[in-house]
Amino acid sequence: MKPETRQQEIIRVAAKLFKEKGYSAVTMRDLAKEMGIKASSLYNHISSKQDILNTIIIALAEEFTDGMRRIQSSNTNCITKLKQIIELHVKISSQNIYGMASLNNDWMHLQDQRDYYQKLRIDYENDFRAILKQGIDANEIVNSNPEVMMFSILTTLRSLYVWIPKKEDINLSELSNTLNQILIEGINK
Repeated sequence: MKPETRQQEIIRVAAKLFKEKGYSAVTMRDLAKEMGIKASSLYNHISSKQDILNTIIIALAEEFTDGMRRIQSSNTNCITKLKQIIELHVKISSQNIYGMASLNNDWMHLQDQRDYYQKLRIDYENDFRAILKQGIDANEIVNSNPEVMMFSILTTLRSLYVWIPKKEDINLSELSNTLNQILIEGINK
């Protein structure tokens, strides 16, 4: 694994601070203090707090979009695609706990990139909805409201970043399997 660059370190530490305090409450001085450097030194690596937020959110949104495109274009049935979406969320969320907080809680603070982010999010949800509708049409999943199904599944998946850090010894494969069972197969005996 390549060593972390100073810019990557700044983004990682900023994401942690954004999660802990909220984007609006964090200043560049807070970030510099957390890193043990002068605030003016930050500007050698980044241009603004807004650029940090853009980097965090857009990188994650694009990672989700790329994953969804691979899943959507695969020649697998809808249940398998839904399971792959859950695995995608578990993987990305577990690797980006702090960034996921920004993605979910701070996206509205995006300025130049907000429209682009919203397009990525809408496209992702449209692809998710399409998989659910294909599953209904193919009689793979129950004929129920795809909006409610999508909302229920995504609400759980989007909050993994809150739950995962509270678990000391978490097996991500086991977590994916359990989420698949509960979210896709249900909890009926």
